[in-house]
Amino acid sequence: MTPTYPATGRARRVFVPAPAKPVPPAPPQPQDPPIYRDLMRKWADRGRTLPGRHDPEWTRLAAPPRGLSQVSGSRDLRDDGR
Repeated sequence: MTPTYPATGRARRVFVPAPAKPVPPAPPQPQDPPIYRDLMRKWADRGRTLPGRHDPEWTRLAAPPRGLSQVSGSRDLRDDGR
């Protein structure tokens, strides 16, 4: 800890943490078994969605509907609810 001296003259200790140690590199990922690679290849050939890969159709379906910002909450002037 590093002592500091404020204007009042009383010493105050400030905690300064030690530098962090570097994170060890992650172990290499094991390769997929051949049967799984073959299945992924067949799915890709048929145009199916693959686990862990970008799916444009899902992105389109999960996106907010277009045109919602154009909807207003104003009253209908012909029938104002009276």
